Amino acid sequence: MTSPKPLTVAFQMDPIGGIDINADSSFRLAEEAQARGHQLFYYTPDQLSYQEGRVLARGQDLVVRREVGNHFDVGEMREQDLAEVDVIWLRQDPPFDMGYITTTHILDRIHPDTLVVNDPFWVRNYPEKLLVLDFPDLTPPTAIARDLGTLKAFRDRHGDVILKPLYGNGGAGVFKLSQGDSNLASLHELFSGINREPLIMQKFLPAVSAGDKRVILVDGRPVGAINRVPAKGETRSNMHVGGRPEKVALTDRDREICDRIGPLLREKGQVFVGIDVIGDYLTEINVTSPTGIQELERFDDVNIAAKIWEAIEAKRP
Repeated sequence: MTSPKPLTVAFQMDPIGGIDINADSSFRLAEEAQARGHQLFYYTPDQLSYQEGRVLARGQDLVVRREVGNHFDVGEMREQDLAEVDVIWLRQDPPFDMGYITTTHILDRIHPDTLVVNDPFWVRNYPEKLLVLDFPDLTPPTAIARDLGTLKAFRDRHGDVILKPLYGNGGAGVFKLSQGDSNLASLHELFSGINREPLIMQKFLPAVSAGDKRVILVDGRPVGAINRVPAKGETRSNMHVGGRPEKVALTDRDREICDRIGPLLREKGQVFVGIDVIGDYLTEINVTSPTGIQELERFDDVNIAAKIWEAIEAKRP
């Protein structure tokens, strides 16, 4: 097999010091890149700037290793013209706020000459809980609204529901509300005091007790899945809040969903995507900073990070 051409790769991500190297997908992507001979540069989103026609980042050359507590070395802080690197990974975690959105606008200035993964224009236009609206027949009944009366009427029609922030992540701020639950107005008041964004409400799917499946797609094609089972007494299955990952196979329905959404993801430059499936329903399409690579690799004994890098290298011959 021919070795890939060495690339210079920048990671725009949250501080690397505190990551869990046995779970973090950004670490795994960096580790695989390094193994393939690529050179790494690391910076945090606050160090990205636009200056007089140039897109710059203050950061450090990076070397990673799989050693808990000693998992990286960095060089001296320096300024890097990002137009001179081959690939930039957009890997900071949400919230998907104006700070996040602004980084996508800045990176748009150099993409695709510098390949930004995932394509920042479409990351900006495809936040996790909104892209699913393009596929209403694949999703549970859904409402996005700010108005309390609208949310109450939706719950009256559908019974038990899930209420969550439209631009949240990791299971934070997710509530199950039964039809008779009197806390909807209080939660609406709480969220209204935090920001002016709408909320998303979906019909509750009892199948979540058996798990919330994370399906990984590479360049629009499914490469495997893990099942995330909620902790006892929990509705949320996110691993950030105690969900337990389990080995699981792709079903015919999973493949049907991927066949529907895959061509759009591929067309829009969404190379690494994680979708969430509960029972037969698609609930989220995660394009900002998907997770699940390491768990899937351990369960299926397959190098998912290599598949992702092969897709990127094909775009940078």
